[in-house]
Amino acid sequence: MSCPNCVRGVVLPGEPKGVMRSASDLTVDAYLASPKPAAEQWAPSTHAIVLLTDIFGLNLVNSKIMADRFSQELGCDVWVPNLFFFWILITRLPTVFRNKPSKAAARATQFIERIRGEYKYTHVGAVGYCYGGSVLYQVAATKLIESAVIAHPGGYKDDQLKAIRVPVSWALAEDDDNIKQKQIDHAEALFAERKGKDNYVDYEFKVYPGTAHGFAARPNLAYPEVKAGFEGAFEQAVQWFKKTLF
Repeated sequence: MSCPNCVRGVVLPGEPKGVMRSASDLTVDAYLASPKPAAEQWAPSTHAIVLLTDIFGLNLVNSKIMADRFSQELGCDVWVPNLFFFWILITRLPTVFRNKPSKAAARATQFIERIRGEYKYTHVGAVGYCYGGSVLYQVAATKLIESAVIAHPGGYKDDQLKAIRVPVSWALAEDDDNIKQKQIDHAEALFAERKGKDNYVDYEFKVYPGTAHGFAARPNLAYPEVKAGFEGAFEQAVQWFKKTLF
């Protein structure tokens, strides 16, 4: 899973309003966005969202700003775990191997198990961008979450999609070397084949015109189509969680 747009993008405006929680409290360091004002003592909400980042991880402020916004829109806690061994962009091959999606998925499932047990969330959803979308293929095959949103992920294997067991919404780029229109059509067909069967899950696919890989996480808002795609994908996720999680 690699393309030039995986390591390109623009920093979103704004400053994070949440807090960092240390690995000593959890399984990994994580950013926590809460719908309550920072001055108030935090108490867990009943529902939670876990945001799985692109390869920039928590180094790039975008994931934190988006978590803050999701928290306010949905009125629940939003967690952004650091799934990487290092707080650096994953570009060198040894680091890529230690942080390939299958390994990060194991850390993500451990993290979700921990917060569900510790904070007694009744429902948990997950949204994954780019690398995080590929991680979510595997997380969505577990019973740890109730709903998923996947945005411009890496390529997939049929078995990965067939294993997904929760409602899933896809936000996709018109121009993406990782997942082209032919692959999008095939993925949608795999979910359509489940209709009327015990393993059917609700799903939707949306492709945003004028966008490239990374648009939902690192958009250049100076371009109207990119801005429209970013806002559209964000609202798509909000509405999906309202429909399937709350």
